[in-house]
Amino acid sequence: MSPATGVLSVVAMMALTSCSSAPPTVTVSAGGQSEVLSPTQYCLDGEAEFYPEAERPPVLRVAPDEQITIEVSEGLAESGWQVQVFDEALEEQLGQVPVGNLSVFDGISTSDAQPPAYFLVIVEDAGSGCEGLSGAWPIGFVRDG
Repeated sequence: MSPATGVLSVVAMMALTSCSSAPPTVTVSAGGQSEVLSPTQYCLDGEAEFYPEAERPPVLRVAPDEQITIEVSEGLAESGWQVQVFDEALEEQLGQVPVGNLSVFDGISTSDAQPPAYFLVIVEDAGSGCEGLSGAWPIGFVRDG
């Protein structure tokens, strides 16, 4: 391969990777179950993106006192994030847990929320882009017993 061909290959690869921006996913695990979540909203390349085609968030049936583990991408961890707790209708915020810059957080159990059915929403700390819009990844829990 000639030096010119090598440079063109690198430039082409850089162009492909810079155009293929996609919102990060979040993985939530509890009681031997795991879900990979896509965001319902996200600030992508300075543009507010909403994903109305996303179906209702997944819901896990869990036992009491199961540890919930949340794993986020390195980029999301660098931005900072928190876990917000909502009621079973995903309308009323019941609480929040700031996480900071961790990429893995396991400081919540399935019994920490009072109602037996609730949602957790992983929320990226708002940045300056997209007028303060932040990413949001919801998941529901129904606690048996």
